[in-house]
Amino acid sequence: MNTAITTLWIIAGGLIIYAWSRRDGSLHKGTVLGWNTAKRNVALLAFAFIIVGYVNVLSPTQLVQEWIGPDSGWQGLFLAEIIGMLLPGGPYVVFPLIAVLYGAGAGLGPAVTLVTSWATQALLTITFELPFMGWRFTAIRWGLGLIVPVLAGAVAQLLFS
Repeated sequence: MNTAITTLWIIAGGLIIYAWSRRDGSLHKGTVLGWNTAKRNVALLAFAFIIVGYVNVLSPTQLVQEWIGPDSGWQGLFLAEIIGMLLPGGPYVVFPLIAVLYGAGAGLGPAVTLVTSWATQALLTITFELPFMGWRFTAIRWGLGLIVPVLAGAVAQLLFS
């Protein structure tokens, strides 16, 4: 059992004990809501991990190293930013995919850029951001946000590679 699973068990156990101690139906409501969430997402998780498995087996190591490898320079950082913006899904999909690319030879800088780009510039977020925040806010955030992933990757590459 790794640290993440242990941490989740401790948090879940604490919440279960707290809900039980309230004696107001919270334990049952929480269990039902949790189970319904699991049922809705089990297919998504299963397909995400199947995709990760195939990407792991089929990823061309030489191509990964050439395009976003440790020696890919600024080109690798910019390409990693674009790839990060296009990655679909939540962390349970994205982090395994990035881990596969990193294991296949992606450099530290491009890997940091991938994560940072996905977290700050994912194209799917625009559909939510625009209606709530408007064009001006979205354009300013995106304009400034385009710089951050590449800088994070460059600093990681410079200091830790």
